[in-house]
Amino acid sequence: MRILVADDDRELGEILSFALTRAGYEVLRAMDGQQALELFAQAQPALVLLDSNMPKLDGLEVCQRLRAQSSVPIIMLTVRNAEEEIVRAFELGADDYVTKPFSPKQLLARIKAALRRSGTPASAALSVGSIRLHPERHEVTLPDGEIARLTPLEFRLLHILMRNRGQVMSADQLVEHVWGHEEHVGDRILLKGLVRRLRQKVDLDPARPSLIKTVAGVGYSFVP
Repeated sequence: MRILVADDDRELGEILSFALTRAGYEVLRAMDGQQALELFAQAQPALVLLDSNMPKLDGLEVCQRLRAQSSVPIIMLTVRNAEEEIVRAFELGADDYVTKPFSPKQLLARIKAALRRSGTPASAALSVGSIRLHPERHEVTLPDGEIARLTPLEFRLLHILMRNRGQVMSADQLVEHVWGHEEHVGDRILLKGLVRRLRQKVDLDPARPSLIKTVAGVGYSFVP
């Protein structure tokens, strides 16, 4: 299984290549954003590790271009305290992030979780009231007939909420379902941002949400 590592830090790239090869993956290396796009087109890897800051094309631009053409899992490699950058990456379709410095063990766990999610067969269309979710296209048809395109994270969040309509889902439950791993520092903040972006797509009035309700101190509930 191929993994594309796009990072201009040679030392980190060598460490990642060693760890991934040892874990049984075939590793492709890109030193800049343009090379990352070229290698992706040539090799069609199963997952992309993408540094947020690279020469020629930065990681956010690469993420956006990859997501426009593929549903491949994308894990961003970011520096600490880069919350705005992480939020922007999720808006553009990234699946997860790891902050530097990180341990190979931590990264491998994230990779396995992302690959496990991507390998799950698409479920049948899900309808709740007048809202219909289309897993094969990552789209949702709204009550007025409008179709909204969802990022992978937005889709997973809406899917679990719709499947458990009327029930209150805790933040911990949602983080584990959306990202495929236990909560870590900052995930609750990112979950709030993800909920806000999803409301902007599916609620008629995001300022007064009628579909995705916040249950103070607990989590969220989908109420059609």
